[in-house]
Amino acid sequence: MEKKPILPVNIARSSMRMSINVTNERQFSFLEIESWVGCGKSLPTVFVLPIILGLLLSSCLILPERVPTAPSPSLEVVLHPSVVFVPADAEKVASPTLLPSPTPVVTVTPRDELLPVIVTSPASEILSLPYSQYHLTANLDYLQHALTVSEVITYLNRSSEILQELRLVVEANRQPEVFFLKGLKWIDGQAIADYTLDGATLIIPMLAPLLPDDTITLWIEFQLNLPAQSGPLGYTSRQTNVSDWYPYIPSYRSGEGWLAHNASAVGEHAVYDVADYQVDIRLLGDASGLVVAAGTLIATQNNVQRYQLNTARNFSWSVSAEYQVMTRSVGAVEVISYIFPEHLTAGVAALDATSNALTVYSALFGKYAHASLGIIEADFVDGMEYDGLYFLGQEYFAAYDGTPRGYLTALAVHETAHQWWCGLIGNDQAIEPWLDESLATYSELLFYEQLYPDLVNWWWDFRVNRFSPAGWVNSTVYDHSGFRPYVNAVYLRGALFMQELRELIGDEVFFAFLQDYATDNIYKQTTARDFFELLAQHSSVDLDELRSRFFK
Repeated sequence: MEKKPILPVNIARSSMRMSINVTNERQFSFLEIESWVGCGKSLPTVFVLPIILGLLLSSCLILPERVPTAPSPSLEVVLHPSVVFVPADAEKVASPTLLPSPTPVVTVTPRDELLPVIVTSPASEILSLPYSQYHLTANLDYLQHALTVSEVITYLNRSSEILQELRLVVEANRQPEVFFLKGLKWIDGQAIADYTLDGATLIIPMLAPLLPDDTITLWIEFQLNLPAQSGPLGYTSRQTNVSDWYPYIPSYRSGEGWLAHNASAVGEHAVYDVADYQVDIRLLGDASGLVVAAGTLIATQNNVQRYQLNTARNFSWSVSAEYQVMTRSVGAVEVISYIFPEHLTAGVAALDATSNALTVYSALFGKYAHASLGIIEADFVDGMEYDGLYFLGQEYFAAYDGTPRGYLTALAVHETAHQWWCGLIGNDQAIEPWLDESLATYSELLFYEQLYPDLVNWWWDFRVNRFSPAGWVNSTVYDHSGFRPYVNAVYLRGALFMQELRELIGDEVFFAFLQDYATDNIYKQTTARDFFELLAQHSSVDLDELRSRFFK
């Protein structure tokens, strides 16, 4: 099909080169650790006493071939420049081909400098409402692969129902001999004795019914013996990854109950509610050379690093002695990459792609929610998104050929898109995974349309057509036992659905709908019903035939 450009792409392009040296250590100067309120977060009165008590506790430490008919709307995209690395004792490596703006601003932070102290999140400019609070104090013995944690949760009942019990998800307890519960109390010190812990489910009866908009605070102490495995939770000889590591309270949907699901063979099953996180990380023993990759660092004191991530779905982190750290400023957002030393050139490409994706997606979908975004090269296969950071498998870095025609760029921008689809705009990843995966996959196309329009046909062939995808877009994670059939149905057929929808209703309506879908559902848990009801407000086009081909 012939391309019909409706709205021209308007991107300024030039070139820039820069050289830096990357050192092998990261040192931090002393900063007094501030209180929660001192960090610039204005809290409702109901939170103050529980949080003060919590901090006192934590102080103990701590598918057919297709070609799109039109590009996405014209954006004034400021591209972020490449960096040419000069690794120590190595020859210069060629800069990946990217097209920066005439007046780029680049900040590359060597690892012996202090990262900027940021005490407020841009998310507060989007929406200012109270959320549940998580205060975690984590003590990691990196060499012994042991983690002791003190956790204080102040839970806000944002549902319209009266709750008789709390249900927590303990993902780490899905594996034997990993999670050990050491203590469970209400914030007043009263022990919680009538709880049940069965696999990944921890149920705590309430002392009194929890009314809508009321809060309750509890304290949990636990230990993790990290498993020797590559993955989001575990360790290898190169890194320790700490994801889905603490008990958390999932989303509660009025009329349905807690959105907590069994693990699946493919896909993700967790449904996270939005909360504010403050996490203190202490590295025990000989921590020299270790680098922590986490959310926004707000303070350090001795060997304790305090991180803050507000209005987030989760908090994930990683530690390694091998990480080479680069940063890039994209407006008020600091993009930070943590890359293994043999993949520096590819690391720059991932940093460039992510920075450029932030610009494109912020224009299309709305403001990014946090003060920082991390890219972590993973010693495990594939990629995985979390709020404020994502992991991307080292196989993609190793296969990088110096161009954006490959998985490194495509998946970097895919995972970046998840900061909107799954992060800002939540959904039930187990029952309706298409709401984030289809949109994240289609967002890859939108990125290439804006930055590399000559690669749009390549993208369709590389990411979709060659797999001849089949299956229902609205499959659940339990409908498929294999990765490829699941991806073909949910991700790839999902992208095909989005493209046909766009052709049917037109670009102007499509992009207006997409932005409204994002902005109207910030920090909510959306459903397919929400998606199609809002779509009906934007377009009266009959979608029955389209839906019948893609949705069961």
